[in-house]
Amino acid sequence: MLPALLKTMRLRQWTKNGFVFFALIFDKQLFQPEAFIRTLEGFFLFCLTSSAVYLLNDVADVEADRQHPEKKHRPIASGKLPLNMAWSAAIVLVLVTLPGAFFLAPALAIILALYLFINILYSQWLKHVPILDVMIVSTGFVLRVAAGVTLITVERFSPWLYVITTLFSLYIGLGKRRAEMTLLEEGAGSHRKVLDGYTLPLLDQYITIVSGTTIVTYSLYTFTAPNLPENHSMMLTIPFVVYGIFRYLQLIQTGNAAGAPDEVALKDRPLQVTVLLWGLAVIAVFYLS
Repeated sequence: MLPALLKTMRLRQWTKNGFVFFALIFDKQLFQPEAFIRTLEGFFLFCLTSSAVYLLNDVADVEADRQHPEKKHRPIASGKLPLNMAWSAAIVLVLVTLPGAFFLAPALAIILALYLFINILYSQWLKHVPILDVMIVSTGFVLRVAAGVTLITVERFSPWLYVITTLFSLYIGLGKRRAEMTLLEEGAGSHRKVLDGYTLPLLDQYITIVSGTTIVTYSLYTFTAPNLPENHSMMLTIPFVVYGIFRYLQLIQTGNAAGAPDEVALKDRPLQVTVLLWGLAVIAVFYLS
C-alpha cells in the first residue's frame, strides 16, 4: 500500500515546487546558507501540501478516472489505494504542513492555506469551468513564487517575475488541455467535462497568444528590471526561453506530450538541456557578472 500512496502523492511532480526558489535565486541569495535552508524547508512544506492536494483530487475524480484510458491505472481508481487511506493521508499532511509553515513564516502558512482552499474549490467546481480551470492552475504557480518571497528578506526581487510566471504557467496549462483533447479525441468531454468548452483551434489561439506574450514579457524583464546587471547580460538568456517554449509547442502539436508537463520535461532530453542551460546562464548573470 505504501508504494501506491507514494505514487498518488506524485513525488515526481514536486519539481513544480521549484518555483519557490525563484525569490532566493533572483534576489541573489542563493549562496547564503540561512536563506537557502529556510527556502529549502519551505519547498518541502509546499511539496507535502501539493501531495495532499493530489490525494484529494484523486479521491474527488475517482469515478471519472476509472473511465479514462490512462488515469484508470492510478492507485485510487484501480483500487490499489483505499479511499479511507487516501483521505487519512491527506489530512495528516495538512495537519503537519500548516503548523510547520506557521512556525517557519506565518505568511507562508497563509499562502499554503490559500493554496489548499483554491484547490478544493478547483476539485469541486472550478475544474469544470473553461478558462477558469487553467487560470486556477496558473494561480498555484504564482503562489509558489510568493511563498518563496515570504521566506527571506527580499531586496532586489522584481514583480516582473510574477507576470512571467502567470503567463508561462497558463501556456503550460493550455498545452496540457490540448494534449488531453488529442489523446481522448471524440470522448474528451465524457472524461473531463471542461473539455466540452474547448476546441483544438480555440486552444491553439490561446496558446499562440500566451506563448508570444510570455516571450515578450520575459524579454522586457531582461533589460528593464531594476535588479539586473547594468550590462544587460540577462538578455543572453532569452534564446533558451524561446527554444523551450517552441520545443514544448512542438511536442504537443506532434502528439508527443500527452502526459503532464513535468513528466514531459523529465522525459524530453532537449527540454532538460534547455532548462539546465537557462539555469546556469541565470546564475552566471546574477552571481558572476
